[in-house]
Amino acid sequence: MKPPFLYQPFLLRCLHGITGLCLVLAMVTAAWTYNTYDGRWGQLPLPNYQEIEGIHGTFGLYTLLIFPAFVFYAFRRGHKRLGQADSLPQLTQKIGTPVWWYTLSRCVNTVTLLALTFALFSGKMMDEKWLPQGELDHFWYYGHLISWVVMGVAIALHLLMNAKVGGIPFLLSMLNSKFLAQDSPKLWKNHILAWWSNTQLSSWSDPISIMSKRPKLELIIWFSLIAAWLISLTKELLGLLNTVGI
Repeated sequence: MKPPFLYQPFLLRCLHGITGLCLVLAMVTAAWTYNTYDGRWGQLPLPNYQEIEGIHGTFGLYTLLIFPAFVFYAFRRGHKRLGQADSLPQLTQKIGTPVWWYTLSRCVNTVTLLALTFALFSGKMMDEKWLPQGELDHFWYYGHLISWVVMGVAIALHLLMNAKVGGIPFLLSMLNSKFLAQDSPKLWKNHILAWWSNTQLSSWSDPISIMSKRPKLELIIWFSLIAAWLISLTKELLGLLNTVGI
């Protein structure tokens, strides 16, 4: 039965909400960190709080930990909300039509995912000692600054496009705590087990074939997140070895 109100999948609302909350807190603390340690391009009237970099890193880590679950959902159950193969023709040939706005909204959603991926990747490439030591000219620090500016623009466009396409009721539906019986969190475990069972039946012996069936943008995001962790862990390991003199 169709619900009597505008309904969004409960899992989407949970993942979107947690990711969004952690992201906003990371962005706020990022601005405060810049304000405290840099400020070359303007400052806000905020107190000089040296510990803010660690707080920003914590919220950035929370975002990094929840983001893979959101990516997994977005490119599977939520793939229709992202850019499609026919997005470019629709954007160039149907300007101003409802289809054009829907397509633009999907493209903005996709760009937002990519912007967040770069923000998380560039953050993992940084060293927590750079800013306290006044080292402000590192490539990845500039990249991280730019990524948060792009992220802010992407979020603004994301909200504007969703308001344009769905209106205020659509925005409010993302905050609704109601869910249908078939969408209950009690069933999530069964859904996961069913997905895993189906996955095991697929041909794991041919990973290249499996990856070739996934959208290229999804693979880019996954490779970026995995590379971010591997590079970061490698740097920490090398730093530990140098510390102990090995």
